[in-house]
Amino acid sequence: MHKKLPYLLILLTLALSCSRKTAVMKQSDEALRTLADALAHKYIIIDGHVDLPYRLKVTNFQLTRQYIGIPVETKEGDFDYVRAKKGGLSCPFMSIYIPSSYQLNGKAKLLADSLIDMVSGIAREIPDKFKIALSPAEVEANFKQGLISLPMGMENGAPIMDDLANVAYFHRRGIRYITLTHGKDNQICDSSYDTTGTWNGLSPFGEKVVAEMNRVGIMVDVSHISDSSFFDAIKITKAPVIASHSSCRKFTPGWQRNMSDDQLMALKKNGGVIQINFGSTFLDSKIPEYNNKKRDELNELLKKAGLKDTDAAAKPIIEEFGKKNPKLYADVKTVADHIDHVVKLIGIDHVGLGSDYDGVGDSLPTGLKDVSQYPNLIFELLKRGYSEEDIAKICSKNVLRVWKAVEKVAGR
Repeated sequence: MHKKLPYLLILLTLALSCSRKTAVMKQSDEALRTLADALAHKYIIIDGHVDLPYRLKVTNFQLTRQYIGIPVETKEGDFDYVRAKKGGLSCPFMSIYIPSSYQLNGKAKLLADSLIDMVSGIAREIPDKFKIALSPAEVEANFKQGLISLPMGMENGAPIMDDLANVAYFHRRGIRYITLTHGKDNQICDSSYDTTGTWNGLSPFGEKVVAEMNRVGIMVDVSHISDSSFFDAIKITKAPVIASHSSCRKFTPGWQRNMSDDQLMALKKNGGVIQINFGSTFLDSKIPEYNNKKRDELNELLKKAGLKDTDAAAKPIIEEFGKKNPKLYADVKTVADHIDHVVKLIGIDHVGLGSDYDGVGDSLPTGLKDVSQYPNLIFELLKRGYSEEDIAKICSKNVLRVWKAVEKVAGR
């Protein structure tokens, strides 16, 4: 009799869970939208990749009180404090983005330090709104105080250069994940965007970098890296990894930048998390195919007229063409489709959010155009039957679990 009790408890738990999901799904859209907004503010929302620092750099942002309003409220870009608060975003990882060109000019470390200084300065100058977060515990404490945490992830390991000591250096500077490379093969590994195959995976130095990241407590980020680099990293790491801003290759066949089902299965075994990228190019391969086709048609039209797109006479032609051929975008449902795919394939514990806000330009999906709109995605997930606990895991609990596991490995 007692042997049957655990099985009966499992059945009862499943029944109650299904009942709650059914009850949620039966609510009106208005009620679900209210619930979605409430959940967006009840739980920490971690976004694995927001490119604010580099956006501010290229717009000549100066860290003085005269300019400090830029990250607080602006019509520029996808992120600011006001919109983040509206959308419930409480923990955006600030991307310390290092373009591949800096691998060649020797200034990668200099750029990384300057962007870290910028983020640290924002938190220092606006302490009532932002605070640096160096651990999950600090993220949780900041959330309780109503502050937006600014943890940092370095997009491209090029600033490590050829000195392993720089891994610990960047940990001391606040970096909590490193994307091993970006658009080109670097000293650590091969890139998904490159065709050179310099190392056919991780370099010998890259293997040491992954081990050192485990030792000091920096999350290994497998976004941007080649398939062979991914499997090498998974084999070597002693801690779970993240893909801070990637989506599913199922919807973009042949595009190595997104993760294949085989990679997702390996990610599950590793205990890691994929954080879904919101860029339309990442979400549906048909969208860039259509937009590229229309761009070529417009270019051909201008060519026949003997015009360049920068010519004043080209402007009415471009505007008329745009009216007849509006640009296509993915939508919030498409993002939910990627989440669905991950959940069905490897489970609810391995998916999170990595928008790439301020990093993918004019390709964000309808309904997720900036950081004020996370509740739209939560609404869509609620309509599909995701429970409150599911939402909490997607918003932050999965990534916090990985981050804590990385800290634990480092503590050993």
